[in-house]
Amino acid sequence: MKKNKIKLLCTLGPSTINKNFLKFAKGKINLLRLNMSHLDINKLPEIIKYVKKITRIPICIDTEGAQIRTKIKKKIFYRKNKIFKINYSGNGNFNLYPNTVFKKIRKGDVLLIGFDNLKAIVLKVNKNFILLKTVLPGLAENNKGVHIENRKIYLNCLTNKDLEAIKIGQKMNIKHYALSFTNNVYDMNKFKEKLKKENKIFKIETLKALKNIKEILKNGDEFIIDRGDLSKEVKIENIPYYQRKILKISKNYKNKKIYIATNLLESMISSQYPTRGEANDIFSSLEMGATGLVLAGETAVGKYPELATLFVKKIIKSFTNKNAI
Repeated sequence: MKKNKIKLLCTLGPSTINKNFLKFAKGKINLLRLNMSHLDINKLPEIIKYVKKITRIPICIDTEGAQIRTKIKKKIFYRKNKIFKINYSGNGNFNLYPNTVFKKIRKGDVLLIGFDNLKAIVLKVNKNFILLKTVLPGLAENNKGVHIENRKIYLNCLTNKDLEAIKIGQKMNIKHYALSFTNNVYDMNKFKEKLKKENKIFKIETLKALKNIKEILKNGDEFIIDRGDLSKEVKIENIPYYQRKILKISKNYKNKKIYIATNLLESMISSQYPTRGEANDIFSSLEMGATGLVLAGETAVGKYPELATLFVKKIIKSFTNKNAI
């Protein structure tokens, strides 16, 4: 694989929406990702305008997609067997988004909340609130993903916020968009209807996507394997297997681009140096046939976004040149 064929996508956030990073990114980064799950829709036009003023690197609007998220005013640690309430009205400290999800939650549902192992079971559902009890303790923070462990529910593949973001993006000549939580070809077609001319990336991060992987790969050109959210739907020890399986299947189709995301350089969010395991993970992903890599928290909120970017470029160079010594 040629060096110029391996793409680097970086997520913009508080650490990188600034002149220094955007100028640094020239010649190093292929696509700048705006994650709508963490952006205020009212600030999107301003951010796009600012980025485009400084750099010509293309922008990708990454949708929220079909995911439940927390809306928490003040983060709180819940001990085991703690009973707490979520009101439909939005009053109180702990709420869920989108609010249509309340009609789908049932007594007995088990909620996995965020990435701090917080797990709670629904004890009661009525017209005003749901009552839960923690099964595993953990920290509840704002805007974290929530997964229903015991069953699957259907949510629209595009939220109202996503639809507004697409309108803004089209008006501002954004050519790249990503669909989060792509489950099937039906979701893909709905996305394509909104974006007939633009470049579309489909994110594989659900169990449903894995079950429909062949049809999904047939009907798109570019894909992101998001190992973070995927690990909430399949056991984390099986993530390496599924990564390899998807990349292997993709080779049966022509010109499929597969990007690997999540935890590439997690340690570099707070450290100047990566771990040996992270270096091996990135190199191995390229060996498997990945055509691109995605930095998320490393560049969005990390302390060392430039160093993380440069390290990925070094791994890409090592892989393409096979510099073993």
